[in-house]
Amino acid sequence: MSEEQAQQRIKADPKVGLTKEQVQRQIELDLVNHNADVPTKSIKRIIIDNTLTLFNVINIILGIAVFLVGSYKNLLFLGVMFCNIAIGIFQEIRAKRTIDKLSIISSVKVKVIRDGKIQEIGVNDIVLDDILELSNGNQIPSDCILISGNCDVNESLLTGESDSIHKQKGDKLLSGSFIVSGSCRARVECVGKDNYASSISAQTKYIKKINSEIMDTLNKIIKIVTFFIVPIGVGLAIHQYNIHGDIKETVLSTVTQLIGMIPEGLILLTSTVLAVSVIRLSKHKVLVQELYCIETLARVDVLCLDKTGTITEGCMELVDVIPYGDNKSEQLEKALTALTSALDDNNATFVAIREKFHNDTDWVGNNIMPFSSEKKWSGANFEKEGTYVIGAAEFILKDKIPQELSKLLQKYSKGYRSLIIVHSKNDFNERDLPDDLEICGLLLLVDKIRAEAPQTLQYFDEQGVEIKVISGDNVLTVSDVARRAGVKNYDKYIDATTLKTDEDIEKAILENTVFGRVTPAQKKKFVQALQANGHTVAMTGDGVNDVLALKEADCSVAMASGSDAARNVSQLVLLNSNFASMPKVVAEGRRTINNIERSASLFLVKTIYMTVLAIIFLFVNTAAPFEPIQMTLVNAFTIGIPSFILALEPNKNRIKGSFFNNIVKSSLPGGLASVVSVMLVIISESILKISHEQYVTLAVAVVSVMGIIVLFEKCLPFNKLRIALFVTMIAGLAIGILCFRNLFSLTLFTGKMTINLVIIFAICVLIFWIFRKITRHIVNKVEAKQSIKKVNC
Repeated sequence: MSEEQAQQRIKADPKVGLTKEQVQRQIELDLVNHNADVPTKSIKRIIIDNTLTLFNVINIILGIAVFLVGSYKNLLFLGVMFCNIAIGIFQEIRAKRTIDKLSIISSVKVKVIRDGKIQEIGVNDIVLDDILELSNGNQIPSDCILISGNCDVNESLLTGESDSIHKQKGDKLLSGSFIVSGSCRARVECVGKDNYASSISAQTKYIKKINSEIMDTLNKIIKIVTFFIVPIGVGLAIHQYNIHGDIKETVLSTVTQLIGMIPEGLILLTSTVLAVSVIRLSKHKVLVQELYCIETLARVDVLCLDKTGTITEGCMELVDVIPYGDNKSEQLEKALTALTSALDDNNATFVAIREKFHNDTDWVGNNIMPFSSEKKWSGANFEKEGTYVIGAAEFILKDKIPQELSKLLQKYSKGYRSLIIVHSKNDFNERDLPDDLEICGLLLLVDKIRAEAPQTLQYFDEQGVEIKVISGDNVLTVSDVARRAGVKNYDKYIDATTLKTDEDIEKAILENTVFGRVTPAQKKKFVQALQANGHTVAMTGDGVNDVLALKEADCSVAMASGSDAARNVSQLVLLNSNFASMPKVVAEGRRTINNIERSASLFLVKTIYMTVLAIIFLFVNTAAPFEPIQMTLVNAFTIGIPSFILALEPNKNRIKGSFFNNIVKSSLPGGLASVVSVMLVIISESILKISHEQYVTLAVAVVSVMGIIVLFEKCLPFNKLRIALFVTMIAGLAIGILCFRNLFSLTLFTGKMTINLVIIFAICVLIFWIFRKITRHIVNKVEAKQSIKKVNC
C-alpha cells in the first residue's frame, strides 16, 4: 500500500462500518476490490492469434494472385486455410466461455457493515476499510484484519496446508481462504491487485512457450519452406514466363508449385484431430484450453501432484476409534452416535465422525456445547448418561495428559490427526468443561484419499511416469498420504523449509518423492529444475499457491473446484475435479500423436516432391505441369481424405522416437520416388514427342500412382476399414482423371501414354523400395546417436 493510500485510511466503528459518503469517497479514489485474477484470452485476441499466422499470409498472397488472373476454380486451395482458422477460433472461444462460466458460478455475495446495517454486496464492490461480517463457510474476499470475534481458517488454496489455523483479534485474514468455524468482523486492508492471492496471480501474466513436438515440427517445416519460397517463387515465375509467355499460365504453374511446398492440409489435419480429441475428452468432463497440451501430457515423464484436492478429497476420514483403559467399544460407539445426533457442528472433523456414526439414538440431550475456535472442543450433556466431550487432548486436558495417553498420541502422530473423547457424570460448568473428566478413547482421523487416486497413480507408474507429491502441508502428513495412495518411494521426503538455495532445490527434487511446507515460489523452482534436467513436467493443482508452478509446467491441470487463477492459467481443467480422468487424457494424447504422425508423412511426401521439383523447374527448359485444381484432386484422394480417416482410428500404442525423425523416415522415400517419376515424364515428353496436354495428364497420373503406393504402406496392416478406404481412393482418383477431364484440364489416355505410365510405375516401385531401405537405415543411426547423447547428458 502506498503512503498516500495509508493517509486515506478510515477507522470506522465495527458496529457502524463505513457511511455511504465514505464508500463513495473510496470509490472515487479507486480504492475498490477490482478483479485482479488472471483473465482468460479476449475473443479479439483469440481471433487475431488464429488469423494472423505466416501460413495464412502466404496462402492469401497466392490466392490474390490466382484471383487477379481470373482462374476462380483454382482458388479451392484456400478452403483448407479457412477451415483451419474456424476450428482454432471455435475451440478457444468454447474453452474461454466454459472457464468464464465457472468463474461466474463461483462468485458470491459478501456481507458488509455500512451505515450500521448488514448489507450484501458483490466481491468487486468491496472498498478499502469496509467492515466484513464473516462466518462458517465464507470465503474471505480481500485481505483484512480481524477486529472482533475469532475463527478457524483454511488457507489450503493459498499455502497448500490443510490444517485449519485459529485466528483472533489482530490476526490477518488472507483473501482466498475459508472460514471453517466461528464468526468474526474484519476490516479490509488490501483491495484488487494488492491482495496476497492477486500478487501471486500477477506473476503468471506472461506468455508461455507451448511444449509440443508436433507444433515445433510444423513450425520448423514452415520456416524452412518460407526461407525458400520467396526466392524460388520469384525465380520460378520469371523462368516459367520465359517458357509460357503468358501471365495466367505463369501464375498458375508458379502458385501450384508454391502451394505444394506448404503442408497446409497437415496443419488442418492436426487442428481437426486435436479438436476431435477435445470433444471426446469433454465427455469425460475434461476441458481442454490449449489444443497441443493433449500431446504434451502423453509425453510427460514426471507428474507433480498437489496433495489437497488431487490425491485427497480435501476432507477428513475417521479410520479408527480406540478404547482407553477399561472402556468398551460398544459404549464409545453409542456415545459418538448420540453426539453426532445432538450437535450441529459441520467442520471437517465432525463431518467425518458423523459419516461413521449417524444411526438413531435414544439418548436425550439436555445441554449442548457446539464447537468453537476458541475452545477447540464440543460436547453434550445427556439426561441419563452424563456429559461426553470430543476435542484435542491439549485443549481438553491441558497440562494433565497422562503419560500412557501421551505415548499413544506420540505413536499416532505420524499420519493421523488424534482426538480424544472424555466423559463426566457432571454437567458443563456454565460454558466450561465439567469436572472429573474420564478419558474414554482416541479417535484417529486422516485426510481422505480419493477412491480413484491409487489406481490412477498405479497407471502412471506402469507408464514410466515419475510421481512427485508437492504440498504446503506437514511433510510427515504428506508422506503418509502418499503411502496410503500407493506412491512409490513415499519414504523419500524432505521439508522444503530446509532448502535455502537453487542448488538445494535441484538436488532435492531429483532425489526425493514427497515434499512438505513448500512455498508457491519453490513449487515453480521444482518444475524449472526438472525441466532443466531434461524432463517433460505436468503439474496438477487447485489453489492460488499452485498457479506459479501450473504456469511454468509443460502441461498444467487444474481442478474445477479450485481457484479462478488456477483454472485460468491451466491448459486442462477437470470439470468434475476427478483425478481419474487423467489416464483418459494420456490415452487420447497417444491416439492423437501416433495417428497424426502416420498421416503427417502423407502430407510431407507432397511437400518434399513439390519443393524439389520447384527447384528443378528453375533449371530445365520445360513448363511445370500442374495447376492448383489438379493438385487438389490428387491431394484429396492420396492425402486429405485418407489422412483424416486414419488419424481418427483407435491407437493406444506408446509413443516412440522423435516426431520429426519418424515422419521424415516415412515420407522421404515416397517424396523422392515421386520426383523421379515426374522427371521420367519430362524425359518421355521429349523422347515420345507427346503433346503438352498429354504431358500434363501423364504427370498428374504418375504422382497419383505414387500417392497410392505411399497410401498402401500407411494402410498396413489392412483391416476392413482400410481396405474400403484404399479401394475408394483409387476409384475416386480414376473417376476424377477419366470422367471429369474438362474440370481438371486433362486429356484422354492413349495407348502410348498407358504403356509409359506402366513402365514409370514399375521403375518407381523399385526406387521407392530402395529409398525406403536407405532412409530407415540413416534415420535409425541418427536416433541411436541422439539416444546415447541423451543418456550421457
